[in-house]
Amino acid sequence: MNSTGFSTAVDTTDIEKSKQVDPTMEKHAHDADEAMKAIDEMHGETIELDEATNRRLLRIIDWHMMPIMCFIYGMNYLDKTTLSYASVMGIKDDLNLEGDQYQWLGSLFYFGYLAWEYPTNRLLQRLPLGKYSAACILIWGAILCCFAAVSNYPGAIAIRFMLGVFEAAVTPGFALLTSQWYTKYEQGIRVNIWFSFNGVGQMLGGVVAYGIAVGTAKHGSSIEPWKIVFLFTGLLTVCLGVVFLWIVPDNQLNARWLKKEDRVLAIARVRVNQQGIGNKHFKLYQVKEALLDPMTWAFFFYAIIADIPNGGISNFFSQLIKGFGYSEEQSLILGVPGGAVEVVALLLNGYIGHITNQRVLTSLGGLVASIVGMLLIVALPLGNNVGRLIGYYLTQASPTPFVALLSLISSNVAGYTKKTTVAALYLIGYCAGNIIGPQTFRPEDAPRYVPAEVTIIVCWGVCLFLLVGVWLWYRRENQKKLLYTARPEYVRLENQEWLDLTDRENPEFLYSL
Repeated sequence: MNSTGFSTAVDTTDIEKSKQVDPTMEKHAHDADEAMKAIDEMHGETIELDEATNRRLLRIIDWHMMPIMCFIYGMNYLDKTTLSYASVMGIKDDLNLEGDQYQWLGSLFYFGYLAWEYPTNRLLQRLPLGKYSAACILIWGAILCCFAAVSNYPGAIAIRFMLGVFEAAVTPGFALLTSQWYTKYEQGIRVNIWFSFNGVGQMLGGVVAYGIAVGTAKHGSSIEPWKIVFLFTGLLTVCLGVVFLWIVPDNQLNARWLKKEDRVLAIARVRVNQQGIGNKHFKLYQVKEALLDPMTWAFFFYAIIADIPNGGISNFFSQLIKGFGYSEEQSLILGVPGGAVEVVALLLNGYIGHITNQRVLTSLGGLVASIVGMLLIVALPLGNNVGRLIGYYLTQASPTPFVALLSLISSNVAGYTKKTTVAALYLIGYCAGNIIGPQTFRPEDAPRYVPAEVTIIVCWGVCLFLLVGVWLWYRRENQKKLLYTARPEYVRLENQEWLDLTDRENPEFLYSL
């Protein structure tokens, strides 16, 4: 596929022919992708997919999939950071939090996330993808509502841990959905779009928390304001979970909003990915390949290092803004523009990466802006509240490389077991970084938190070098593959895109940059 579309025909008799003549094909056929089984049922019919049909299908898929994925991902961010709003709305006093107990509440979400990340990736592969994801969304929304009933620190620990367990499915699940429904060329910008709703979630949370704080102060309330925030976000998540369950299918074959003939066409349009649409067989050799792939560990260590800053800022941004000299209520509403910066940064990054086909290099801009922002917070005088606040806003561009690498897992890792393994390790690194992050904001350093701010600058600096290394590695691997497939003796394996081959097994699989 190119940037303008494609025209292709899939002759399903190729499958039967290649089974008869190619032992490699026969070896993989028994556990091939779901897509191959669907096309096999066409009994030799030729599937025609021209550019106009592809554009029509893409519009249908976007209209049904993207809005609900965006809203759910916004709630994914808002739900886990509601604690930050509650921190300046009285939760510390009501739960009698002392010392570093608030820091541990920030980290405990990620202990739950960490504990369940690999199991949930296996379940995402084994169980119906849409239904399992919807179940996790509904349960985490219900758990968040339960936070309003918490009256002590142990209860808060339990809620935060279980919230992490059930939110662990959303990011890897959405990465799988994106790779399942979209071509490689389309994936990068769409990952940026749904991830950008983290910023929308931050904006919504700031406005809601500010409105509740001001409203209850003026009119009073029968329950504490922070409890209302948890009830609002939890109930909204449950409602969106029901919508997700109704709209999002497990794959193209059971999408109720696609006509029967369009379901097969929706599979054919992602043939170019060389990845298929899903495979429920666990393949140990793909796990081993993932563990021996240098890029797996580059992703893993990037996630750890980059999310130390994320874990600290996402749990302390309200207190950080308050430390700039603003009131508690002002800190709630002043967090809103930070969400807008994240949205703009991710959408701009996605668009530029889409038109240049350079996702990794494009994402460096957001990281550089974030480093500049943190330098402003550290270096500007204490009296320069506006300048330091602008510095905070610039730090909200930091997710651009994280999202770029997440989209590379979607498009650059083939083999369903390998993909789920790499995604799990990436998000395990994400959890580890977010566990460490809040611990860098020590109570004795308040309100400046200078050691934490210096730590953040160092982490982002290391991340710059890691990203350049990833780009160089993939570029070199593509050159090797092009040389290999250009040899006269090279013979292409028929229908290899449906065989659940890994990116290393498939010599025609080229990596996105």
